[in-house]
Amino acid sequence: MRIPDWTPEAKPQPAELVDAILARRGGQLINLDKALLWSEPLARGWNTYLKAVRTELPTSPRLRELAICTVALLTGALYEYHHHAPDFLAAGGTQAELDALDRVVAGDARRSAADAALGEIEQLVIRYAAQMTRDVQVEDALFDALKAHFDTTQLVELTAAIATYNMVARFLVALGVRPEAQPGL
Repeated sequence: MRIPDWTPEAKPQPAELVDAILARRGGQLINLDKALLWSEPLARGWNTYLKAVRTELPTSPRLRELAICTVALLTGALYEYHHHAPDFLAAGGTQAELDALDRVVAGDARRSAADAALGEIEQLVIRYAAQMTRDVQVEDALFDALKAHFDTTQLVELTAAIATYNMVARFLVALGVRPEAQPGL
């Protein structure tokens, strides 16, 4: 990482903030937290907002994680992909779909996400995430196709997840946040 890992000795933070992050993370800070905790307001807001995006939105967790993985691959946010590919699989996605995502992102996923391992909705979600990430603007035809599969609330939630993880990716890449060390590496 381009900055030192946060420690309580380097920059004390309120115990209730650190405890809230630890609770969301299952008891252990990850490298992203060790960057965010340099700023109390940022860490507090991030923890609350990302918790809502990750765990409180009822829109399909599998499709949300597919969109997040798309953003991660397009932005080079390996840390993000490292954390979200397993979440995609846990939400019912398949390794074949992740392999297909890798193939379509290697091309121009904004225009086509055609792959035999991906269904129509998955292709639309990948294209949507790709257009939001690369172009910001989304083609009307693509948005209209999404409206055939998602209600307004689902569209808002999917859009927010993609936008949020574009922010996360840019934070991670700019600061050089790397995946946590794996045992045996």
